[in-house]
Amino acid sequence: MDIDRFLATNQPTWARLDALCRQARGGIRRLAPAELDELVRLYQRASSHLSYARTYYDDPSLTARLTTLVAAAGALVYGTRGRSWRGVGRFFTTSFPAALWSARWFIAVAAGLTFVPALAIGIWLAHSPKAVDAMAPAALREAYLNHDFANYYSSQPSAQFAAKVTTNNIQVAFFAFGGGIFLCLLTAALLVMNGANLGEAAGLFASAGQTGRFFGLVLPHGLLELTSVVIAGGAGLQLGWSIVAPGDRSRVRALADAGRRSVTIVLGLILTFIVAGSIEGFVAGSTLPTAARVAIGGSVEAAFVAYAVVAGRAAAAKGWTGAVGEGETGPAMPRSVPVRAGRAL
Repeated sequence: MDIDRFLATNQPTWARLDALCRQARGGIRRLAPAELDELVRLYQRASSHLSYARTYYDDPSLTARLTTLVAAAGALVYGTRGRSWRGVGRFFTTSFPAALWSARWFIAVAAGLTFVPALAIGIWLAHSPKAVDAMAPAALREAYLNHDFANYYSSQPSAQFAAKVTTNNIQVAFFAFGGGIFLCLLTAALLVMNGANLGEAAGLFASAGQTGRFFGLVLPHGLLELTSVVIAGGAGLQLGWSIVAPGDRSRVRALADAGRRSVTIVLGLILTFIVAGSIEGFVAGSTLPTAARVAIGGSVEAAFVAYAVVAGRAAAAKGWTGAVGEGETGPAMPRSVPVRAGRAL
């Protein structure tokens, strides 16, 4: 392509990129989301044009012009990325733990809905041979206890298995969250069902005197996984309760406020499910000693709980609630308001 044709073909791209750069110089927020995407796309195209011009054309003025344009656009693009990374950091240091802390009582209720049925059914099966016999034929129970349950964790290559269980767990979390919109009923039912399934498995192993083997397989990944499902359920209960008891707000406003906090929780849980799925895929079915596998799961769980409590309490003390969009406007309320002579200063 000769230089005149090159200029004629690409001049509109450079002019548009220059216009977007001028528009954004007073602040990248002056660009609409679509314009920001266009800026990135045109920056990448102009960069390739600059490389092509340097290789095939001996034109210092064209090279200088494109270098200036690409440098200006690059400063905006990478500056935006820097702010995006800061936003991600703020999400995990402030928004996510603040949202967890604000929903702590709903999370406690979700834990009760999960673990009370699990304990009740587990203890019942552990001490009732008739109940165990009613669950399934003896041959099926034996296969489940001695082969099927353990083989599940090594049924696929580790990476594939980890991806599969992570996807499944995220889907369960979204169901637990979304079910809250039905006045908490679907979320409560899912949590009780999840706890009942856990209790059935634990009770069956306990009735056969294999409690240690069960927990050795479940605890490495199950601690963080169950915690995450319970938290997702708590987010769903928070959502549903805003409709049941909106307080002095309209139900629409209460639902919107609760939804902004609950969505933050669900987004943050994606990372915990990835970690839990990785442990389930690479650790739970591995040849590591049981104590080592449980220690890995216990350490990750302890770290997450400590993070949620410490960071959540600190963020809440500064007025953060974890609501979506709060990062742009600051915390919802100041940590404290000094008072003097009977009025706030």
